[in-house]
Amino acid sequence: MDLKSFLAIFGVVFLAELGDKTQLATVLFASKEPSNLLLVFVAASLALILSSGIAVALGSTLANYIDPKLLSNVAGVGFIAIGVWTVWQA
Repeated sequence: MDLKSFLAIFGVVFLAELGDKTQLATVLFASKEPSNLLLVFVAASLALILSSGIAVALGSTLANYIDPKLLSNVAGVGFIAIGVWTVWQA
């Protein structure tokens, strides 16, 4: 396992998930189910694992048809556009 890649992926995904609507929804479920915190944790964790699996499968499939550098550039432009839109709305 490439530790440098692992840490980069972990760091980026962890920071991206902090404070997003998925985390806020999990906080809401935890506050409504204080006696079932393990259930909330397991369900939220499995949902994130599944959505990450779908993203990995989609990314690997797209890489067979589209240049990964182009995909990276499109994703970068998308992130910038979302950031600009978010600031504009604020």
